[in-house]
Amino acid sequence: MAQMLYFRLLIALCALSECIPHRYHYINISMNWTGAQSYCREHYADLATVDNMNDMKQLMSQVNNSRDIGVWIGLTNTGVYKWKWSMGDPVNYKNWETMSGGDGNCAYMINGKWRDLSNGQNQGFICYNDKLVLINESLSWSDALSYCRQHHVDLVSVDSEEIQRWVSRLVKKASTPEVWLGLRHSCALGVWFWMNGQMVCYQNWVNSTVDKSCDTVRSGAVQSEDQRWISLPQTELRNFICTRYEE
Repeated sequence: MAQMLYFRLLIALCALSECIPHRYHYINISMNWTGAQSYCREHYADLATVDNMNDMKQLMSQVNNSRDIGVWIGLTNTGVYKWKWSMGDPVNYKNWETMSGGDGNCAYMINGKWRDLSNGQNQGFICYNDKLVLINESLSWSDALSYCRQHHVDLVSVDSEEIQRWVSRLVKKASTPEVWLGLRHSCALGVWFWMNGQMVCYQNWVNSTVDKSCDTVRSGAVQSEDQRWISLPQTELRNFICTRYEE
């Protein structure tokens, strides 16, 4: 009976899993798209990426873009109607009003809709910043957890494919072969769980059979080379990723 109640709770928690939203910053400086991209990459993460309707609503609230004034976002054209985000992500969410199909190789937002425009035009733009930060200091899992909770929010919980993409970008800059995540194994329950309280619904393990031995306390890390997850003894010293406070 207790095991059945546990698995019902697991299903409920997985259904409640939420993505970490982007943090947007409206920059009221007139630049072309390339200049705006360089500015965002220097001061934030990149030009704005919009992955879903929630992102779009947050972006609109930051920009208050009800005026007839365009602002650059991070979409760029790599071919005829082949668009990608400045960070290299695929375009899964679209909010186009019109596309000329001509030399409009960059995207801007006006009155809440997207249009294409040539790179040479100058206008304001929207940057976004990751809510994650890579700490290039090698600590045990427990010390990494303490560090994140003291200086930021927590060790990152990768409970969706979107957050995995964010993590994948960061770990390529790590100085250790693996990077700690907020992923912990419970020998008492025989399950993995995230430090934000979520069960492991989304998974990206390097092997289908994950080491769950209880000879030592084990925690989860992501490999720097292929961005897959691995189980390690918590005493290993590794870089780690924290979730940051909202600005």
